[in-house]
Amino acid sequence: MRLLLTLLPALLAAQTYDIVLQNGRLIDPESNLDAIRSLGINGKTIAAISPQPLRGKIEIDATGLTIAPGFIDLHQHSQTPEAYRFKAMDGVTTALELEAGAWPVSEWYAARQGKALIHFGASSGHIPARMAVMHDTGTLLPRDAAMNRPATPEEQSAIEFGVQKGLDEGGLGVGMGLVYTPTAPAEEMLNIFYLAGKFRRPVFVHIRDAANIIPSMQEVIANAAVSGAPLHVVHVNSVGLSQTPAVLRMLDGARASGLDVTTEAYPYTAGMTEIASASYSNKETEPPSFFAGMLWPPTGERLTLESFLRYRKQGGFVARFSNTEDMVRLAISHPNVMIASDGILEHPRAAGTYARILGQYVRQEKALTLMDAIRKASLLPAQRLEKMSPQMRNKGRLKVGADADIAVFDANRVIDKATYEKPGQYSEGFQHVLVEGTLVVRDGKLVEGVTPGQGIRAF
Repeated sequence: MRLLLTLLPALLAAQTYDIVLQNGRLIDPESNLDAIRSLGINGKTIAAISPQPLRGKIEIDATGLTIAPGFIDLHQHSQTPEAYRFKAMDGVTTALELEAGAWPVSEWYAARQGKALIHFGASSGHIPARMAVMHDTGTLLPRDAAMNRPATPEEQSAIEFGVQKGLDEGGLGVGMGLVYTPTAPAEEMLNIFYLAGKFRRPVFVHIRDAANIIPSMQEVIANAAVSGAPLHVVHVNSVGLSQTPAVLRMLDGARASGLDVTTEAYPYTAGMTEIASASYSNKETEPPSFFAGMLWPPTGERLTLESFLRYRKQGGFVARFSNTEDMVRLAISHPNVMIASDGILEHPRAAGTYARILGQYVRQEKALTLMDAIRKASLLPAQRLEKMSPQMRNKGRLKVGADADIAVFDANRVIDKATYEKPGQYSEGFQHVLVEGTLVVRDGKLVEGVTPGQGIRAF
């Protein structure tokens, strides 16, 4: 054994790998390795990690750059080729639609297989199943029937059957947005939790009402406790707002009591959702300051009651500045909070979440360490899913045998460029991104004509 260990560096150096990332600062959040290393890739997997230079058919000089596991975004709504390009330029190698989810699930996966730049996946969505059964005219979110009236007993049974079918087809859990289906009674929601508990898959939930945060959190924690379903509360900073400390305390307490509970946050003070959705119902009596806090991205205007009513009738995405930097910083620096974008192309978070974390909150503000940021963006999301998705067991890490999903970036330069007025701007600083050993970003530019992304499913 001692002789083998002595000869190992020479054996590694003697091989020729398909791709070598040479002499970069390699950060692996699973082993806590933070050192200068060369990384060799054969096919779709990492074949060698060495303190010595390696030989490759393609050799990329990573001197002065950070080599990290590709980021795993648990909360990406826009699931189009255009969106995947923005994600790749932000270091993301896996983008999952887990809050709203998809339905029908098998058709959603089939539409992307063999055509995707990065990995993709979805939960079985309660919202789209409810919209289909109740003949709602909305797109991403309910706009009429599914938000305005309760489902009949027959409709509830059909919704539950649809969600179960999506789980049978490999959905990565159940997506649920209680705030967007206010007429869905507590019993309907609890039955969906029971269904997720039977499959032992998480419920990815947008809680019912941020204005009544404590009872809204108690509802989903209690549902998780009685059903046995793992629970993931989406964008804790966006639902918690000024009460984010109380929400984090509740989640920490649930976890300490043995519940399988996780959460996530994105690094922006403005949220964004459909102006015609239930989250903006009955707001006509709000003071002018409420509407002044809203921004209409196509024009850049701040709203008034008049323009709010006009755009609500028209439909579209609206941003609302309702949070503070202190609450954002508190959420993203909490040790158990993952990073996820809640990405829609109309909001800068779709293009810039991970570069913003690395540039503003790690480099500039030092709100968290580089290792912690990478862990929150890669390993923790992989661990959230790996119990029911074996594909995720080899993602979020840099080790021999792991998938070659890798982000290589300049930690001294990485920064987001997307703004609320111009959200469609690529991040800067990600020099190379690989998906299953295929370069999708090289020398800071997208590689055309490659589609290595695979569907991530539960098995």
